[in-house]
Amino acid sequence: MATNQLDDVIQRWRTTKEKDLKPEDHELFLNIGGTCIAQGDTTQLLDFIKEEKNQGIVKSMGCGLLRPLIKDVVGKERDPVHCEAIITHLVQICRANDLLDVLLREMEDADPDAIADTIILLMQHIQLVLSRLGDSKALSLGRALAALQKQISKLPVPYSRKQEQEDKYGLCRCCTALLTFVQPFVQEVKSQDTKSPVTTSNDEELRTVLLKFCMQSLREPLLEAQLDREADTTQNSPLRNFATEIMAILSAIQEPLPKLLFYYPLRGKEDMGVGRQDDSHPTESRACLAYLLFVQLIAMEVFPAVFSPIFVLRCNMEYINILLSRKDESWILKGLDLYVKSLERVLDNSLPVQLLELRPFYSVPQILVKIMIECPIQHLRVKALVVFQLFIEKLNGEAKHKFFRCIMKTSQHAGVESVILKNIKNQAEHSSKSEHRDGWFEGTLLISLLRDTVSLPQGPETDLLHGMDRVMESLNLLRYLLIKERTKSTAIWTDLCNIAKTYIKILRVCLSMSKSYYGTELKSLHEEKKIKAKEFKEMSKKKSIQHMIVKNESLGGMPPEAQDKVLQCALVTYDLMESLVVRIEEITEERV
Repeated sequence: MATNQLDDVIQRWRTTKEKDLKPEDHELFLNIGGTCIAQGDTTQLLDFIKEEKNQGIVKSMGCGLLRPLIKDVVGKERDPVHCEAIITHLVQICRANDLLDVLLREMEDADPDAIADTIILLMQHIQLVLSRLGDSKALSLGRALAALQKQISKLPVPYSRKQEQEDKYGLCRCCTALLTFVQPFVQEVKSQDTKSPVTTSNDEELRTVLLKFCMQSLREPLLEAQLDREADTTQNSPLRNFATEIMAILSAIQEPLPKLLFYYPLRGKEDMGVGRQDDSHPTESRACLAYLLFVQLIAMEVFPAVFSPIFVLRCNMEYINILLSRKDESWILKGLDLYVKSLERVLDNSLPVQLLELRPFYSVPQILVKIMIECPIQHLRVKALVVFQLFIEKLNGEAKHKFFRCIMKTSQHAGVESVILKNIKNQAEHSSKSEHRDGWFEGTLLISLLRDTVSLPQGPETDLLHGMDRVMESLNLLRYLLIKERTKSTAIWTDLCNIAKTYIKILRVCLSMSKSYYGTELKSLHEEKKIKAKEFKEMSKKKSIQHMIVKNESLGGMPPEAQDKVLQCALVTYDLMESLVVRIEEITEERV
């Protein structure tokens, strides 16, 4: 048996001092120990490891047995009880620094298919090793947490609540174990705060390590996770619990949330044991922190209520910008939710025009427009439109005036432009009824806005079918304003008539060309259908039906029935436009 060989070798080493042991002795010990593990002689090996007279040799050489022991436990080929007992004993007696190096190396070399099992096995032993390091543990804790989080980041994040409950890849188990791992160190910081008001350098280093751990956890996996508190309150969510505990740790180490969100990215200039401060993660981590706080209301009870809604919105806009700029659904959804919650606390018509000079207040609406136009996920497009409208409602009159001009110049999309034109109409209507008029949507200011927005940028060559939304809203806006102003003897009426006259003149040319083109296409399609029907009838008589079907299938493009529907819809749309044009002309003639 390999254990008998090991016992014989140990007998020869009994009188040898530890410093006199040679590399060959270490290699021989590891080979025989590895053979015991491979052959399943772990019971005898455990007895040998625990024997009092062997402790000196085991303490000197035992770390080398950890690799095959860990591999055997994770492989689950045999009952792991004895291997786990050997690992526990080695962790208690071998040198702490050597143990940490070996355990972290095993963590980094974990089998991709067994990352979760390896992490959960090693985490408890790494925790014990760190507790043996005394006051110098902060540096080593930083190394350990960095290694753990690096491996955890390789695990897929559950997308749905069902996947989270199944936990196929073990991410949720790892997050739960990670909380257990850091708790002793969090408690150490809290107890030190209770004992003495004076913070030592070791305490400060430990706080910095824990802060970095929290910020990295916010970035991965929480930024990718589904954390909606309304999704299912009947089942416990491991990831939501992880998020709650991370926020609790920030409070426990006395890291003020306003400081993290609004003023200061990370404590200190050096990361403990993992290199210099990484500037690519903190802002994303704080974006997740803002989401947890303002959307999920986690730790909201410890957040001061002294900050004004506009100040919070200004600070959150940078985070919203980051979240919406990514193409990941989870990021975009968090960005939209954070935007909504930040805006809901702001009074309607209260955001001043000066805010539009700030970069995020320009870029975020542009990103919203991009999502509304290009995002392939429908519920994100719909939500982006809702948020876009909510932002408009929060702007004051001057800010709306400037914002509408900006979007009309930059969007290049008829649907978005129709939203702006509809808002101009609503603002003009509101301005006429409101007791607190600001004048931005009446009189000369309204006329100047109309000159920039009620137009056909491509002139007579405008594609009316593609720009249908913008054209219809423009006509509705002109009709409303003309009806509203027709009883007033003001210069505004004259300006409105001139704008309408110019617009309608170009639009009539477009309508004439478009109706002529689509009418001709529809006529040709009907004639082609008659010809094909006649050919089919003649071919049927010649019993060549199969050849005709193959010929039809080879035709590219849209089926004739679909073409017919599109052409008919286009002509109906043009008739609607023309009816509005006629109504506008009637209104102006009635006034004359």
